[in-house]
Amino acid sequence: SFLAENDLHSSSESSHLALVLPHRQTAGWMAGKNDTVVTEFFLTAFLEHPEWGLPLFLVFLSFYLLTLLGNAGMVILIRVDGRLHTPMYFFLGHLSFVDICYSSITVPQMLAVLLEHGTALSYTRCAAQFFLFTFFASIDCYLLAIMAYDRYVAVCRPLLYVTIMTEKARWGLLATAYVAGFSSAFVRTVTAFTLSFCGSNEIDFIFCDLPPLLKLTCGDSYTQEVVIIVFAIFVMPLCVLVILVSYLFIIIAIMRIRSAGGRAKTFSTCASHLTAVSLFFGTLIFMYLRGNSGQSSEEDRVVSVLYTVVTPMLNPFIYSLRNKEVKEAVIKALSR
Repeated sequence: SFLAENDLHSSSESSHLALVLPHRQTAGWMAGKNDTVVTEFFLTAFLEHPEWGLPLFLVFLSFYLLTLLGNAGMVILIRVDGRLHTPMYFFLGHLSFVDICYSSITVPQMLAVLLEHGTALSYTRCAAQFFLFTFFASIDCYLLAIMAYDRYVAVCRPLLYVTIMTEKARWGLLATAYVAGFSSAFVRTVTAFTLSFCGSNEIDFIFCDLPPLLKLTCGDSYTQEVVIIVFAIFVMPLCVLVILVSYLFIIIAIMRIRSAGGRAKTFSTCASHLTAVSLFFGTLIFMYLRGNSGQSSEEDRVVSVLYTVVTPMLNPFIYSLRNKEVKEAVIKALSR
């Protein structure tokens, strides 16, 4: 009777456990512990404010359409206007293309999460999204650093600018950015998705990004996290260092110009790029180069919206509104 009662109690607990565990997870025994192996992730966002779903969906959709329109317009404008066939606009055109790509990887997923109040994502699809986002975001970082170097050569070595920034050099720098972005994204994705994810499969975030994924890990992940941090250092801090050194020499060169008008004109050619750099790297550094403990999910979501939705949308407007050549090209194109 005692054994029968225990069997009944055990079967009751098992059935209760089966009801509690959602269908997105697969139960398994790991290292002798009754853990839940995550085979599918479930993205949620703003569940504490369900009434925000539709308004935020409409806002982000309008931002995304502006991103596509502005960046595609910038790419077309640079290709059709002969006055913009210079190294600076060559890199700006590719920056606009990359902004379209990495925004398109995250924003549609974000819209689905907001509209459906959560959406399931397979392990493979989450890894693919993480890889593509890291790939294009890394290229964005490298392109901004290359553009800072381009401005340094233009301001500090104006007589050698044509011989340094040749067409071959431009394509070489661009190819290097793509190869470096692919290598970084590949290593970080493989390293991140060899981590063990167990327990809850719910990601309180709007797409598969590294900080929320690290919160789901279990077991010893020290080696993988070191590799991820090392490769993060080779992307963000290295690019920031190149930008800071370039602008340090640019500022020194500007201060040597005697006329105030000459200083203002020279600095105006760099102001648009400096604004874009501040927006992009400021949000990325805040998101990734800080401790993982005590982070607010809502705070993370707000920051992620800035670098996935707002910054790609603002870039073409920053470069067009603060750049005389682009404004003239836009007016000429519209007059046609």
